[in-house]
Amino acid sequence: MKYRVDEALCCGHGQCHAVAPDVFDLDDDGFNTAAGRTADVDPALEGAAREGADGCPEQAIQLFAGADPESETP
Repeated sequence: MKYRVDEALCCGHGQCHAVAPDVFDLDDDGFNTAAGRTADVDPALEGAAREGADGCPEQAIQLFAGADPESETP
């Protein structure tokens, strides 16, 4: 699984990190460090990644099941 954070939507609420700190990292301003790029999720943490993405009030996190997120719809 991979995830991507839409940097235009991320407002730095930090809810993703609060729910899944082992998946989502924040910068010093509270924004997800993966904003604007695609990041890998450890298979053991896929459930936490889903919960963290669901907890984003801006719905800024897209999850992708496959290896190539460019080829699938979130």
